[in-house]
Amino acid sequence: MRRASTLLAALALLLAGCTTVPGGDGTPPPRAERWRPKPGLAWQWQLSGTLDASVDVPVYDIDGFDHPAATVAGLRAAGRRVICYLSTGAWEEWRPDAAEFPEELLGKGNGWPGERWLDIRRTDVLEPLMAERIEMCRSKGFDAVEPDNMDGYANATGFPLTAADQLRYHRLIARLAHERGLAVGLKNDLDHIPELVGELDFAVNEQCAQYRECARLSPFVRAGKAVFHVEYELAADAFCPQARKLGLSSQRKRYELDAWREPC
Repeated sequence: MRRASTLLAALALLLAGCTTVPGGDGTPPPRAERWRPKPGLAWQWQLSGTLDASVDVPVYDIDGFDHPAATVAGLRAAGRRVICYLSTGAWEEWRPDAAEFPEELLGKGNGWPGERWLDIRRTDVLEPLMAERIEMCRSKGFDAVEPDNMDGYANATGFPLTAADQLRYHRLIARLAHERGLAVGLKNDLDHIPELVGELDFAVNEQCAQYRECARLSPFVRAGKAVFHVEYELAADAFCPQARKLGLSSQRKRYELDAWREPC
């Protein structure tokens, strides 16, 4: 489901004069200087459909495989920071490297068509595969990585994963990103915030308002780190007042994560 197609026209639109938006703390830095997004930054999260490059926000979160370096360069030329979405905790059958994942690493389906949980204990196999993916993000010019499906220990994966297994895997992905000068976020997995808020650069959360958990993300905001948050089922006026009070970067999206958005 998480597929996106990019038209050359989108890049042309950017290069033809899209509004320049500061990337939180100014012009995008040299690659050696890691981005550290601050609380309150507006963002666009689009993982399906033709990329709408005209949304006037300082941060874009887009699929790392589906977009070429030219798209990332166009967004950065317009002053935007760009986050590379990757599924690091689940296998996706349509990815170009899917055949490199041994069958024994593939567990139960995670609820999305064509996706299966990974045995994150097998870092001997997963580390080089994830290093290649994160290097792809770096080579395309992304500023950061959003590692998805990083809560397998709390789901029926088919493997006896523990919270300690998950914490080790979080830290592995963070190390691979930081070694390449990329920021890295905590995707959902609120239980590991105390251990990881000092090590990761931002958070991405789905539906904390619906489940009455948004206050648990406050350690990131207190640490001066952005929390990029979406709701799917609640009306904006039902969650935006609390989100603004907590300092979250919040919006309403559709489950398909197309271009439509309703920001707070």
